[in-house]
Amino acid sequence: MKLPVQTWFTRSTSRARDWPIERLRARKAGTRVSVVLPALDEEATVGRVVAMVRRLAEDTGLVDEVVVMDSGSTDGTARAAAEAGATVHHRDEVLPEVGSRPGKGEVLWKSLAVTTGDVVVFVDADLTDPQPQLVTGLLGPLLTDPGVELVKGCYDRPLQGAGATSGGRVTELVARPLISRFYPDLAGVVQPLAGEYAGRRRLLEALPFCGGYGVEIAMLIDTLELRGLSAIAQVDLGRRGHGHQDTAALGRMATQITDVVHRRAGAGPLDAPTITQFARDGYGRYAPVTHVLDVAERPPMITVAGYGQRAAKVS
Repeated sequence: MKLPVQTWFTRSTSRARDWPIERLRARKAGTRVSVVLPALDEEATVGRVVAMVRRLAEDTGLVDEVVVMDSGSTDGTARAAAEAGATVHHRDEVLPEVGSRPGKGEVLWKSLAVTTGDVVVFVDADLTDPQPQLVTGLLGPLLTDPGVELVKGCYDRPLQGAGATSGGRVTELVARPLISRFYPDLAGVVQPLAGEYAGRRRLLEALPFCGGYGVEIAMLIDTLELRGLSAIAQVDLGRRGHGHQDTAALGRMATQITDVVHRRAGAGPLDAPTITQFARDGYGRYAPVTHVLDVAERPPMITVAGYGQRAAKVS
């Protein structure tokens, strides 16, 4: 029997303030927690995010390791992250036998091979005002309810000229309409594309990881299919400050997300998606630029040869 959206939302949505640190410490027991930051050219912000997580770890014991996954940065991201106290891994150095690809999904997938947590918390590295509740809020349902396997964060996102919005532009214009059409069970998820979320290792290692910006919505859909709606929870984390991409970049993001949803719903093409955009050339005329977007997926980590032995060695 399917739950009405409002029923699931009421049962499965909490607020960061509902998870005080002392309550979480009492429930952590032997659970090991890893916090992972995927990063690409985030020198200006990654150090502050790492420092926040490190303070939380030292003050509360709720976090056991902080890992930054460098997705091929050309600036000082790796140095800033290491100086702030993170363990830094470059995507090319993790599982070198399977090769390396660009994209966020790649480093999130590879992070499973170099972390030891029973619970893995993903936090974006571009936060401008990182707060501990971004981590503690996500840990709440996972440390207190054994039936929950994936926790999505939601928050207000300050957008210049638009005030605080509950969802980003791609969420409201692309992801939410697609979910309503193809996966209405997920319609109660406030921010399906949120970069702050957490999952149990047993779930994450059983999921394929989509390349590029489709990784979050793919993970949400795949969790629904594999574990059911009751395994998903969400936490209101308050307010999140971060950088914003230009409209052309958002168009490419939207194309990847559309492709991922269509593929999983059985309505998508088999070829890599493309999008043609337009820019002024050196003569002031419009020139078409066609982008081929890589949405190749990595298989569930549990199927990768040597993963179990590698994880034991890391721990």
